[in-house]
Amino acid sequence: MSQFDADAARAWVAAAAAAVKENADHLTQLDSAIGDADHGVNLNRGFTAVTAALDGFEADGPGAVLVKVGTTLISKVGGASGPLYGSAFRAIGKALAGPGVDAPTLGAALRDGLAAIRKLGAAAPGDKTIVDAWDPAVEAWDTAAAGGLAAAAEAAAEAAEAGAKATAELQARKGRASYLGARSVGHQDPGATSTALIFRALAATVS
Repeated sequence: MSQFDADAARAWVAAAAAAVKENADHLTQLDSAIGDADHGVNLNRGFTAVTAALDGFEADGPGAVLVKVGTTLISKVGGASGPLYGSAFRAIGKALAGPGVDAPTLGAALRDGLAAIRKLGAAAPGDKTIVDAWDPAVEAWDTAAAGGLAAAAEAAAEAAEAGAKATAELQARKGRASYLGARSVGHQDPGATSTALIFRALAATVS
């Protein structure tokens, strides 16, 4: 795939929705250890709503699709994940103009998504949040972007998965998990885990 277009955006969202649904119980189990035990349930509800919102939605490019995704997540998902992921998808969508984009352009948009997450959540790498998967993903994407969409997305997915796994050794400094202090160590962050699922879905879509 040389261009990421509206069909690719739809396919990415569908793959992400399927991955969230399949892993909803696991995400909720992770969240039950250090959060409100609702991450998987809320995110699955949100992506189910996204799937319905995109049914019949006419878009002239990937940007319109992803803005629609973000708006839907913000309005339908409870907890912190709705605003964070919703803001990210809206930022990505707003950065994508035209009917299709190449790997460097999509990478820049994904970085805009990270910036939206960091602005809203005030989180930095090492805080044991979504950022710990998203930040290494965009760094890896930029490094591999010259090789095209498939190479960049695979590198990003691998980096996100490694970042999510590494959160188990971190002490949470943001969100509900931060209230646990040192007791948050030893538990993988659910938000970073769902971020890894979303980047893996993107890699599967463009490969």
